[in-house]
Amino acid sequence: MKARDIMTKEVITVSEEENIENATKLLIKNKISGVPVVNEDNKVVGIVTETDLIFKDKDISIPSYVPLLGGFILLDSVKKFENELKKVAAYKVKDLMSTPAIKVEEDDEVRKVVNLMLDKRINRVPVIDEEGKIKGIIARSDILTHL
Repeated sequence: MKARDIMTKEVITVSEEENIENATKLLIKNKISGVPVVNEDNKVVGIVTETDLIFKDKDISIPSYVPLLGGFILLDSVKKFENELKKVAAYKVKDLMSTPAIKVEEDDEVRKVVNLMLDKRINRVPVIDEEGKIKGIIARSDILTHL
């Protein structure tokens, strides 16, 4: 069985340029926990989930450091701090989404989709065509329905 056989074809997506407030309303209105993020060419560029949106309320801590000879040595990752700060300050979906999106192609076997979802601990995976454009989405419930 192929991904195209079990995917949901009517996919709710959000533009990477959409503001976060509208993306949040979209998830709530449709009672879903995440959506693929697409660019102007309808290609999947990321995923935005409830976890990403909740992250905006997270307390972030400034990296710890140790003074040494007039300078300092950072004890925590600056890159992690920068990423967290960017997400907390985000206004548009592109600044908050999880990227790169983990996706599958229409002709991929369902077994591959299942393994990918379990290995990556994700709840949904966009299905794309050979050009990278969104064609559907597979959620865990889609897999259970077709078992």
